[in-house]
Amino acid sequence: MFTKILIANRGEIAVRVMRTARRMGIATVAVYSDADAHAMHVALADEAAHIGPAPAAESYLDGERIIAAAKATGAEAIHPGYGFLSENPDFAEAVEKAGLVFIGPSPRSIRALGLKDSAKQIMEKAGVPVVPGYHGDAQALVVLATKAREIGYPVLIKARAGGGGRGMRRVDHPDEFADALAAARREARTAFGDDRVIVEKLIEKPRHIEVQVFGDRHGNVVHLFERDCSAQRRHQKVIEEAPAPGMTAAMRMAMTQAAVKAAQAIGYHGAGTVEFIVDAAKGLKPDRFWFMEMNTRLQVEHPVTEMVTGIDLVEWQIRVAAGEALPLSQNEIGLSGHAVEARIYAEDPACDFLPATGTLHHLRFPQPIPGVTLRVETGVRQGDIISAHYDPMIAKLVVHARDRKAALSALASVLEETEIAGVAVNTAFLARLVQNSDFVAGKLNTRLIPRHQQALTSFPEPETRTMATAALAASGAKFAPDAPDPFDAISAYAHFHPITHRRAIRHGDRTRYYAITGLGDGRFAVRSEEENAETLVLPAEYGERIVPWPGHLTIFDGPDNHTFQLHDPLEQAGLAASGSESLRAPMPGLVKLVRVAPGDKVKKGQPLLVLEAMKMEHTVCAPHDGVIAETVAEGARVNDGTVLVRFAESNTPNAGRPARRNIEPSRL
Repeated sequence: MFTKILIANRGEIAVRVMRTARRMGIATVAVYSDADAHAMHVALADEAAHIGPAPAAESYLDGERIIAAAKATGAEAIHPGYGFLSENPDFAEAVEKAGLVFIGPSPRSIRALGLKDSAKQIMEKAGVPVVPGYHGDAQALVVLATKAREIGYPVLIKARAGGGGRGMRRVDHPDEFADALAAARREARTAFGDDRVIVEKLIEKPRHIEVQVFGDRHGNVVHLFERDCSAQRRHQKVIEEAPAPGMTAAMRMAMTQAAVKAAQAIGYHGAGTVEFIVDAAKGLKPDRFWFMEMNTRLQVEHPVTEMVTGIDLVEWQIRVAAGEALPLSQNEIGLSGHAVEARIYAEDPACDFLPATGTLHHLRFPQPIPGVTLRVETGVRQGDIISAHYDPMIAKLVVHARDRKAALSALASVLEETEIAGVAVNTAFLARLVQNSDFVAGKLNTRLIPRHQQALTSFPEPETRTMATAALAASGAKFAPDAPDPFDAISAYAHFHPITHRRAIRHGDRTRYYAITGLGDGRFAVRSEEENAETLVLPAEYGERIVPWPGHLTIFDGPDNHTFQLHDPLEQAGLAASGSESLRAPMPGLVKLVRVAPGDKVKKGQPLLVLEAMKMEHTVCAPHDGVIAETVAEGARVNDGTVLVRFAESNTPNAGRPARRNIEPSRL
């Protein structure tokens, strides 16, 4: 067994691997970029090695630096986690050539299965059902467009390399094919360094069900049952669960046998996931599923499998890499209860899931629920920064209960109790999703979220009392008669009248002013200065969950949270005086494509440019009709708040604000 391993990753997966390694008595080495010098995974490791600047291409994707760090620290093996170099066969090969052990499958397996086209060819020969489509070598537009017509629309263009939904586009009509292909290629080239694609028939009511497989170097291969990952937005998983709802014995037998056959066909060892697309139009049928791809690594959603089987997959990875046989045979692997995982991201669901950056000024995860196992997988702490350099995942909440109903109920509760302030988050969206009637009923397919997106992302405005409470909390007033600060003793009287304080708060684009008066008995009268506003009497010790943070405060109200900006009249005056109208970058990124020029007349909703940020492309659209006065240069790197487009005339009251609601992510 190894005595020391290096983890070639960051964030929650690095922390996850360290937890198992420590239990096994194995020392760990963390690697970190400039941006991660004080990160959680660095603090938890036994040793840490700096590997370069913040951009992943110059640090976490630099295999030579990582291997050098492993050799310098005396590590015997490298665990790649997921993402980054985990499915890079050249890196796995270089690790072995350096005399180290790669904790994963062989470079040959990664190379064969890492590309969707070659993987499908292997599966066809092995007798595993494959989605109808084209996965040949020819990549000319005319060839791919012709194949799409032969397959029949709608079709799906997919990058042949990588995963996570990057480089994937749905095409419903031949006229849309060329633009969709160009966008998919750009995204694939950026994410994987490979812009080749395949074209598949789009299944109209698909479910995404995958099977966890494991092999060792002694020829043994087992499955650890299935996971359902059908709750997706733009081909990215949102909630995963095990076992799959509605799974029949016949369907499970057919899928798991196909998955094992797929692994055996390539002589696979280590952890792997065989992903299937299932036609769920008439329920789960053994003859209505097809191979999509095989991920030659640990999956983000692996904890749900661990919770229903009681098996530590990371321990199995380490033992298999060390040459041991699988700890259990197939008939010794059981299935117990139901587990569900929700991915918490720094993103704004109300703004089409635009990724967010910023500081986690407040971070509090819930306490366990009696009778339910709660697992919080995270790689961040309060005070950490969510940057534009890496994936914006904050945490995964995983619950395990006796059945699916209990698990969903528990997950909804822990999501409602999770408190995060400082960046936009998707917890309210997730809480609504796990309580959605179709989701609860198990009526799953990958269209569920788009079908209910308006309801899932329409969040209520704060109620009158919530606004008044925010104003009182922002004022800092409290009932303390003996306090040295006069406003702390606001319940007292200033000679002949009660003390009144005026406070302004902003929610969204609206600023409201409140008059706050102490009533002398630990209560306050709070009244909005708007016409016909009612006066509310509030106690000094309000019961709401309120978190102040620099320039803001957040009130947590069940599944919803409301963030208020403490109004700065000088800043507002500066915006009004500028008189210029512009769309600003909501985060750092690279301007990939500019579609307009100065003098162009544009219509509301017209695409203006494409911004690449957080590994994705985002299309910036015009918020209204107008004339372009100035644009950022194509190829420019921009910071948060940089002006992207300036209009010749100011037509809206939102001049100069970041383009939050005018960004439509082409794929997140």
